[in-house]
Amino acid sequence: MICTVLGAGVAGLCAATALAERGADVRVIDPRAITAASALAGGMLAPFCEGESAPDLVVRAGQDAAAWWEARIGPLTRRGTLVLAPARDQAELDRFARATRAHEWVVPATLELALENRFARGLYYASEAHMDPRRGLSILRQRAEGLGVRFTERGSPEGQIIDCRGWGARDLLPDLRPVRGEMLLVEAPDVPLSRTLRLLHPRFPCYIVPRGLGRYMIGATMVESEDSGAITARAAMELLSAAYTVHPGFAEARILEASAGLRPAFPDNIPAIRQTGGRIHMNGMYRHGFLMAPILAEQLANDLMGGLQNAG
Repeated sequence: MICTVLGAGVAGLCAATALAERGADVRVIDPRAITAASALAGGMLAPFCEGESAPDLVVRAGQDAAAWWEARIGPLTRRGTLVLAPARDQAELDRFARATRAHEWVVPATLELALENRFARGLYYASEAHMDPRRGLSILRQRAEGLGVRFTERGSPEGQIIDCRGWGARDLLPDLRPVRGEMLLVEAPDVPLSRTLRLLHPRFPCYIVPRGLGRYMIGATMVESEDSGAITARAAMELLSAAYTVHPGFAEARILEASAGLRPAFPDNIPAIRQTGGRIHMNGMYRHGFLMAPILAEQLANDLMGGLQNAG
């Protein structure tokens, strides 16, 4: 089967890989190496934490994502997720615990010594993982190329069209909406943290994801907006304030990058496969791209090609 995948973000690369593993002749068309929204992602594979606001469908399906990525890009960071809240917001921590499962109450300093005397309790989701999304997508693209997938910046689609353009597909998906996310990449060598931390706050909950070599990704605000411009001063201050709450060493961090992007979302915030406009759409990743794109890609490949994958 000849397939053309439109878009080289996380959805497009996962779809191209799953199809190629089943023997499809795949070409990917995208003017960019990695679509912007995917490059700005946190890379958290945290299905149980997402259960705080996501439906059980995402929680259940997302539990297979880490194994899918590991089979294709190599080892992930499997140190779980630690959820915290300032003393004044302990009710948020209790609410988060009631809304999720697969966690245990811990004294945060027993997992991260750098948090000693800063937080009395936290929620630990031991089975969760994270990855560097840019590195992961680069490796996945190399794997796809090794399977014979061709990447071009332009051209006319041939065969079965798989549209994974994200917000760019709004011309064919009228109920698609943009959700703006904002992030910082900082270098803070004096902050020794080894796992993803989520800091709860009634207005701007954020997460801090280690990237290695003293670097951390801090994100992400969620604003219903079509503005894909630079990160706002307010968002940057709120994210830095949250990071400082976690550890005062972030006050001396060097800001390496400050970016904003638009996540595509359907009204129910559930990623989905649709058929319209003479093509198959894999879209609406919302904040679940790295968690749900592999699962939808496997479903898509099974429907089109059948057979077993070759993920060795």
